[in-house]
Amino acid sequence: MSQSAFDFHDEFDDGVQIDEPIDPTFSVTELADAINQQFRRSFGDGLWVRGEINGLTRRGPHVYFSLIEHGDSGKAKIDIKLFAPAIKRLTPLLKQNRLDLRDGMKVRIHGFLDFWAQGGSVGLKMDGIDPKFTLGDIAQSRDEVMRRLVAGGLIDLNKQWPLSPIPLRIGVATSLDSAAWADFHHEIEKSGFGFHLTVADTRVQGDGAERMVAGAIGTLARGARKGVLDAIVVIRGGGARNELAVFDTEIIARTIAAVPVPVFTGIGHEIDRSIADEAAHTALKTPTACAGALIDRVSNFVANTEMAWQAIERRATATLDAAERRLGDVGHRIAARTQSAIDRSNERLDMRLDVLGTVAPAVLERAHDRLDTAAERLIERSSLRVERETGRLDLLAARVAAVDPAVQLARGWSITRTASGQIVRSADDVATGDTLTTALLDGEITSVVEAVNPDPQSEPQSESDSADD
Repeated sequence: MSQSAFDFHDEFDDGVQIDEPIDPTFSVTELADAINQQFRRSFGDGLWVRGEINGLTRRGPHVYFSLIEHGDSGKAKIDIKLFAPAIKRLTPLLKQNRLDLRDGMKVRIHGFLDFWAQGGSVGLKMDGIDPKFTLGDIAQSRDEVMRRLVAGGLIDLNKQWPLSPIPLRIGVATSLDSAAWADFHHEIEKSGFGFHLTVADTRVQGDGAERMVAGAIGTLARGARKGVLDAIVVIRGGGARNELAVFDTEIIARTIAAVPVPVFTGIGHEIDRSIADEAAHTALKTPTACAGALIDRVSNFVANTEMAWQAIERRATATLDAAERRLGDVGHRIAARTQSAIDRSNERLDMRLDVLGTVAPAVLERAHDRLDTAAERLIERSSLRVERETGRLDLLAARVAAVDPAVQLARGWSITRTASGQIVRSADDVATGDTLTTALLDGEITSVVEAVNPDPQSEPQSESDSADD
């Protein structure tokens, strides 16, 4: 490279000669070109770099991201440029291995170093990728998680929960904007059964997706513990393997293991089986298959119920028919026996009537004789009894007449009463000034007591004596 020199003349005034500078001076552009030429000389065939994709953006047909590595001295990074021609060339390779460039994806890429003068930075123009490196990293991470889960006894934990014969109350962890939800919901609605869906909307790919999915499952698990869910479904549609790696994370598997009801998974395509599938009660290939399994479960229950009802109906009909036949037979036997019993009874009745016709006149005659004899004795005894009772009545009448007040009055006795109507039996019953009424046979006399003179020799009459009088 030629380098121009400034002209300061060949000598100073004192005759000393000045040499040209021995170190060249570059312009910024020249330096950038020199750096790129050195890169081409040193890495003429390009180079491979491994790291983690970070900050991936798409600008028109091009893709830009940083390749980072976390080390002891901090984070190292290099900017990567993936231009449209390279994207077109690499797309079939990525699709063949079902990979899609995403943040957090560990890659081994090929490219050429480039110093960008306008930005003053060194970057890598990407033109190749090693899919096996990424797939191997995914597989390695998956194997490590599986070893920890198996050692902790978590893989079969959710499989121990029995599935309800009619799982109609379903919790769904998915993205409501996804085709997975649309397919699942359409299948459920089409079934015509009374499913009740509780949906926990969540991201299923990208940064933080594993924590959001685990959080959605945990939220539904709380409802399951309250007895309001029969099962939980975790679904997402197909995608690149590195996108589906979200469901290979330990946090999601541990959350599924802790759910107290069966967990169904429908993640990705038929060739995929994630760690979440391994930890789940039932792993199915697609969201539609998940819906179909639940619908089949309910449909089988309904069919079994109908079959059981039909069997009960047939058994009941057969039992009723047999009972009706037995009842008819019993009825016929009862009718025959009843008729025989009636005939025998009629015969015995006729015999007794014959006997009665013979015996009855004699019995009646003897009864009439006894009745006549009894009537005569009754008449005799009645006359004597009437005479005796008449005598007793006469005696009682005489005794009653002897104590009749009217008879006593007729004999000259009188009855004296106080103003209150009390009979005067003793001098103590009256006082001076009292008004007395004396009853005689032919009238009454009213008088006023002027003096009371008790007989000192007479004893006071007792209440019992007074009552007897």
